[in-house]
Amino acid sequence: MKRLVAFFEIPCNDFNRAVKFYETVFGINMSKFDCEHEKMAFFPEEEGICPGAISWAEDFKPSQNGVLISLNCEDISPTLSTIEANGGKVVITKTKIEAEGRGYFCIFADCEGNHIGLYSDK
Repeated sequence: MKRLVAFFEIPCNDFNRAVKFYETVFGINMSKFDCEHEKMAFFPEEEGICPGAISWAEDFKPSQNGVLISLNCEDISPTLSTIEANGGKVVITKTKIEAEGRGYFCIFADCEGNHIGLYSDK
C-alpha cells in the first residue's frame, strides 16, 4: 500500500518568515518554487517523495482550527525550545501517548498561527 498521506500544504501569510521558521526548527533546507499566484517551499524528500510544503496563495490562510498534521522529530523537548525561540508557541506540552509502544506528542502554533503536531519516540 502507498503511504496514506500523499502530500500536505501548510499555509502562511509571510512566506519567507514561515520558510525560515521550519528550516530552523527542523534543521533542513527547503527548495522554493514561485509561480504567478502561489509560492511553495518543499520539505526534503523522504524515500524519493516530497511529503509536503509551506504554501502561500492569496486565499489560502493559516488557521488554528484546520486539519492537524503531525511531523516527526528526534526529541520533542529541544524542538519545542527551538520553536519558541523562533516565534512559535506551545499549545499542548509534551505528552506521553497511552498506547503501549508509542512515544510522545505535542502541539505547537507555528509563526503563522497554524497548529501543528510533533511526534517523537523520546
